[in-house]
Amino acid sequence: MKNNEKKEILCFGDSLTWGWNPIDRGRYPFEKRWTGILQKELGEGYHIIEEGLNGRTTIWDDPIEGEKNGKKYLIPCLESHMPLDLVIIMLGTNDLKQRFNKSAFEIAAAADSLVQIVQKSRAGRHSQSPKALLISPPPLGKLTDWEEMMEDGYEKSKKLGRYYEMFAKDHQYLFLNAGEIVKSSDLDGLHWEEEENLKFGKAVTKKVKEIFV
Repeated sequence: MKNNEKKEILCFGDSLTWGWNPIDRGRYPFEKRWTGILQKELGEGYHIIEEGLNGRTTIWDDPIEGEKNGKKYLIPCLESHMPLDLVIIMLGTNDLKQRFNKSAFEIAAAADSLVQIVQKSRAGRHSQSPKALLISPPPLGKLTDWEEMMEDGYEKSKKLGRYYEMFAKDHQYLFLNAGEIVKSSDLDGLHWEEEENLKFGKAVTKKVKEIFV
C-alpha cells in the first residue's frame, strides 16, 4: 500500500448502519450516522464505505421482506469495493425476529460465518484478505410497534455479545461489543438516537486507530 493511499473500510450492516432514525423513521444525514462520524473522526486518510440495508439478516432468507440475506450479497459486495483494508460487520438484530426462530448461539454462529467469508476472500490489498471486525449489536430496548415481530428477542439479544466474543476469540479476529457503548432507543426498541450514533462512531474510531497503529 502506498503512503498516500486511503485505507478502505467497508461497513456491512443493517438499519443501524443505514442510519434509521427512531423518532421519524427517516434516515439520519451522513454526518449524524455513526459511519459519517467515523469518517469525520478518522479524517482524510480513510474512506468509509456504507453498506447498510434495512432488514438485513446474517444468512437467513426472509419469507416476508425478500432480498435481505447478508451472506448472499457479501461476496459481490466485497468484490465491488476491493481492495479493502478492513471489513466491519454488524448484523444480528433482524435475526432476532420471531419468524426466524433462531437462538442467540445460532445467530452468533451465522455472524461468524460471514467473517470467515471475509477471511477467505481475496478482497484485500495484493489479493490478500482484508482485516475483519465483528461487532455484536446491543440488546433490544423497549419494544413498541414491533413487539410481536420481535417476540422473545429481548432475552436472546442480551446473550449476543457473549457468543459473538466467543467466536471471535476462537477464530482469532477483531471484536467489539456495541452493547457496552450504546443503548437501543425505547422509542422503538431497535434503533439508535442521535447521541448513541455519536458515541458509537467515536468508539469505532478508537478501535480502528488501534487496528492501524
